[in-house]
Amino acid sequence: MKAKNVELPVVKNEYYEMVIDDLGINGEGIGKINGYTLFVDGALPQEKIKVKVIKTKKNFGFGKLIDILEPSIHRIDPVCDIAKRCGGCQLQHLSYEGQLNYKQKKVQDIIERIGGITDIEVNKVIGMEKPYFYRNKVQFPVGGMGDDSVNIGFYAMRSHNIITTDKCYIQQPVNKDIIGVVKEYMLKNNVKPYNEVTNKGVVRHIVTRVSFHTKEIMVGVVINGNKLPNSDELVSNLRKIEDVAGIFISVNKEKTNVIMGNKIKMLWGKPYITDYIGEVAYNISPLSFYQVNPVQTEKLYSKVLEFADLSGDEIVWDAYCGIGTISLFLAGKSKKVMGVEIVPEAIEDAKKNAELNDISNTEFYVGKAEEVITGKYNEGVRADVIVVDPPRKGCDRELLETIMKMQPEKVVYVSCDPGTMARDVKVLGEGGYRVEEVQPVDMFPQTVHVECVTVLRKL
Repeated sequence: MKAKNVELPVVKNEYYEMVIDDLGINGEGIGKINGYTLFVDGALPQEKIKVKVIKTKKNFGFGKLIDILEPSIHRIDPVCDIAKRCGGCQLQHLSYEGQLNYKQKKVQDIIERIGGITDIEVNKVIGMEKPYFYRNKVQFPVGGMGDDSVNIGFYAMRSHNIITTDKCYIQQPVNKDIIGVVKEYMLKNNVKPYNEVTNKGVVRHIVTRVSFHTKEIMVGVVINGNKLPNSDELVSNLRKIEDVAGIFISVNKEKTNVIMGNKIKMLWGKPYITDYIGEVAYNISPLSFYQVNPVQTEKLYSKVLEFADLSGDEIVWDAYCGIGTISLFLAGKSKKVMGVEIVPEAIEDAKKNAELNDISNTEFYVGKAEEVITGKYNEGVRADVIVVDPPRKGCDRELLETIMKMQPEKVVYVSCDPGTMARDVKVLGEGGYRVEEVQPVDMFPQTVHVECVTVLRKL
């Protein structure tokens, strides 16, 4: 039986006027035309706009912003010329006050809708005094147009088309100099950019890390091969940039969207840079996970410490511990902190960072958090507080089940994805825990992303 064609209240490629009611999880404006929902990139709530319908589905469609007839009081001009095309910043057209309000509402909606928690008011987002030039790490894709050109910049929204730029308003200004040196070296030595369609070419990405406190810089070049031609020349020119402390290549010959390869080779300098969170020093190697916003990280971890409310006698598990950032931050207030991370290199860094800070009450384990913590629990190991800081996909179900069996007094959940956090918090709630407080922290100004720390207490 043939399905009936549904007559929609809008027509593709036609123009309409509409009012935007809300922002979606990706920062797109949401409104209705004759009851039909339309998503419009670049539009803000309370704005009256002219829109062109570019795609329709049964229950919703997508429109292109043509004109702003009545602008929002929170609309501002983006500081970046390519903000509307680049996929890095989605909210530069929204005032910073508006961004913080949007993120608070976003977390509140997700906690209620996915977590089923309706009796907790999400705290106001902890913002930044200066919400630009905050990132300490950047990965610039490198490509070409099939001729002798070298394009370095950022991917356009929802594509792998590179928008060429040497300046970014959320990255460190020194990256402009680094890009210039690498581009000049490539052109002079006929080193070809990588083509992800043919899997040919040499240079795939430029990766940099900049320490907020020591100002040290690490520069990496991700290559589709085993060596970089005339690398001595590149090293010599990069060393002329003040504070460059280490230069490496990362070998990645796979046809993949994963940026860094597993093989790192130092061309010159130290295999790490050093940064601080509070009074704790961390050595950060090329493959280490380290929060990208050092100013906000200290606020985030201080909130973790506040929520853990340690007296000095507690045993603490730190799941997904990375290089031990949270573990070492908590160690001074705990009897013992145990950290677990699946990446062996990160655990080696964590152990070295403990030694660097003369911290002796930590233990670090390599493996999946759910397997290691469950195994230790079966051996009789218990914890008073468990801190989890999982990747975007959230906690493994086995880990959540072990937490509920172990029955720590508190669980402190750090998350870069409010959706998976709400899902996991709902599971813990069904297992005897109650959410006491949810605190968003704006780790990523000008973008739709938001970090959260949530504390749950055993009933």
